Amino acid sequence: MSTLFSPLSIGSTKLANRVLMAPLTRMRATAPGDVPNDLMRDYYVQRAAAGLVISEGTQISPEGKGYADTPGIHSPEQVAGWRSITDAVHAAGGVIAAQLWHTGRVGHESLHDGALPVSASALEFRSRTSLKDDEGTVVRAICPTPRALEVDELPRLVDDYRRSARNAVDAGFDLVEVHAAHGYLLHQFLAEASNQRTDGYGGSLENRARLLLEVVDAIIDEIGADRVGVRISPVGSFNGLDSDDDGEAGLYVARALADRDIAFLHLSEPDWAGGPALDDEFRTRLRAAFPGVIVGAGNYDLAKAERLLDAGHIDAAAFGRSFIANPDLPTRLEAGLPLNAPTPETFYGGDHEGYTDYPALADA
Repeated sequence: MSTLFSPLSIGSTKLANRVLMAPLTRMRATAPGDVPNDLMRDYYVQRAAAGLVISEGTQISPEGKGYADTPGIHSPEQVAGWRSITDAVHAAGGVIAAQLWHTGRVGHESLHDGALPVSASALEFRSRTSLKDDEGTVVRAICPTPRALEVDELPRLVDDYRRSARNAVDAGFDLVEVHAAHGYLLHQFLAEASNQRTDGYGGSLENRARLLLEVVDAIIDEIGADRVGVRISPVGSFNGLDSDDDGEAGLYVARALADRDIAFLHLSEPDWAGGPALDDEFRTRLRAAFPGVIVGAGNYDLAKAERLLDAGHIDAAAFGRSFIANPDLPTRLEAGLPLNAPTPETFYGGDHEGYTDYPALADA
C-alpha cells in the first residue's frame, strides 16, 4: 500500500489517510453576515473521505475580509453555521480544520464601509480582489493602497486570532491552520517588500516574523500546540509579493514553529499558480528546519505525492482543484481511476453548479 493511503497522526489528531483537501476559496457564504450555510455543509460532507479537510479561508474579524461572500468565524451566527458543518463532517467519518484568515491589503474599501484595508506598511501594490455586483456576478476590483497598522493595534489583532481559534474549537473543528501565505496579512509583515516599518515589527527578519509568532503563541496558549498548523509560501509570487530571499524567511519561521512543536507545517508551493516547481534542495533544508509533519500543496498528482513522500520531504499531500471536481478523490487515487475535470468558471461564487454537483464514483 502506498504511504499516501496510510494513517497519519497530526498532533493528537488521527487521520485515516494522507490525501488532504487543501483550503479553497469558494465565495458561497450567506450574506449579509458571511454565515456558513447548508450548501457549504453538503460540499464539505461530500469530501469527508479526505484524511483532513482544511476549510476555505475564514476571516477572523470583519477587518480581515478581503473577498465577497467568504465566511467568517467571529460572530455567534458564523460559529453556529460552522458547527452544523463540522458535526456533519464528523458524522461522515471526517476530520476538519479551520483556516484562520486575515487578507490584509488584499481587499477593498467597499467591504469595510469605505475604510481602507490594513497592512504592515502603506505601500501601493498591484493586485486585485473579487467582489460581487448587484446581480451577484463576481467582478475583479483593484486593491487600494492600504493603511499601515499602528503598533498599539497589534495586540487587538493578536486577540482576534486568539478568539477565532477558540471559536473554531467551539464550532467543532479538530484543528486550526493559521494562514501566513499567499501575500495575506501575516505574510505582508514577514516579507521585506511589503514591510518597511521602523518599529519592533519591521527591519530585521526576526522583527518581521514577530507578529506571526505572537499570533501562533496566542493560539497555542488558547487551544494547545497539538491543534495548530501554519501555512507558509516561502518561494514564489503571490498577491503582489515575490520571494527574493531564496526562502530564508520561510526557513526561519519553520525553525521557530518547530521549537513550538505545532501539529503541522503546510507548504504552499509556487507551481499551483504557474510558477516553477520547488526544488529538492529547498525541501531538504525545510525538512532540517522542521522535523514535524509537513503537508505539501501545489499542483499535486499521485506521482508527485508518492515521490515526495518516499523521499521524506513531506508527510501528506493537499489537493485543491482535483478535490473540487472529485469529492471521492482518495478512492479514485488509490484505485487508479479517472478523475473528473474541474470547471474553473464556477470556482468562485454561484450556487450548487460546479460546487456540489460533481459526480462521485457511486453516482456514475
